[in-house]
Amino acid sequence: MHISPNKIWLSAKDYFIITFGIFLYAFGFSAFINPERVMMGGMAGVGQIVYYTTLKLFGHGLPIAVAMYAGNLILLAIAYKTVGRTFVVRTVFGATVISVFIGILAPIFPEPLIADQKFMNVIIGSIMCGMGVGMAFTHNGSTGGTDIVAAIVSKKTNVSVGRTMQYTDFCIISSSFLISGVLENVVLGFINLFIASFVTDQIINTNRQAVQFTIFSHKWEEIATIINIHAHRGCTIIDGVGWYTRKPTKMLLVMCRKIEAVTIFRIVKSVDPDAFITQTNVNGVYGRGFDQIKQNVKPLNMSSINTADEHAAVKADNVTTEK
Repeated sequence: MHISPNKIWLSAKDYFIITFGIFLYAFGFSAFINPERVMMGGMAGVGQIVYYTTLKLFGHGLPIAVAMYAGNLILLAIAYKTVGRTFVVRTVFGATVISVFIGILAPIFPEPLIADQKFMNVIIGSIMCGMGVGMAFTHNGSTGGTDIVAAIVSKKTNVSVGRTMQYTDFCIISSSFLISGVLENVVLGFINLFIASFVTDQIINTNRQAVQFTIFSHKWEEIATIINIHAHRGCTIIDGVGWYTRKPTKMLLVMCRKIEAVTIFRIVKSVDPDAFITQTNVNGVYGRGFDQIKQNVKPLNMSSINTADEHAAVKADNVTTEK
């Protein structure tokens, strides 16, 4: 089986960014949130609950990294058929890396990085965790835990990843009160939850934002060809008439991700510096090369539609005859 160098590079790039995002998450959790004994959402929160529970019962807590890894493997076994092999492989990779990072970093930071600034530590840690999760998700990776639950839900519905994480993490943080009994830490846990979820959604949605280009140029054919080949985006040719010149013209309609907009501009300007271009933001683009519609739609019964059309036609004929 031949694997192109381009695919190898893209895969390596994905894994590098996933690893960096996971490190960001692990550092934010280990250096800012966990030393303050603030309960985290996700599998990290489950790991904290297991740690403090075993510490109370046995005098020695099960390491958070170990509890996280075991929980992630159980969730992945449940979610395998829904999320697919690629996601599972990358999540196993992510779950392993995050457990290793937290296992290394947590003992290094027995005290928070910023002393006597509990609220500030929670804010900084939440932002770092949200950025890490968002970076991992945009490159088809995961830190595990509620990310797996969010991936399952996002496959079936249009509910955002961040919102799904909020619902799941709300239950985890609420249950932590039964163990710690400190209301302040639970409240700060909810603040962490909302900030991390918001940042996650911002990272993911920024990556998925799309724009629409309308391009007028007498070199439309050359521009469309280069966009197809180099930007890997489709073009739609629309016939028009310039009312000022009274001459027929061609208009190119192009959809692309917002991060690809600079590439489109460069292509057009390199071919025709005098081209007339408009760019607009679009709320959503669904179809090949973009997002998929995730609504369960019942198939239409064409026979019933045809029957209804026949009845309507007969009724119309009867009304005409009566007149």
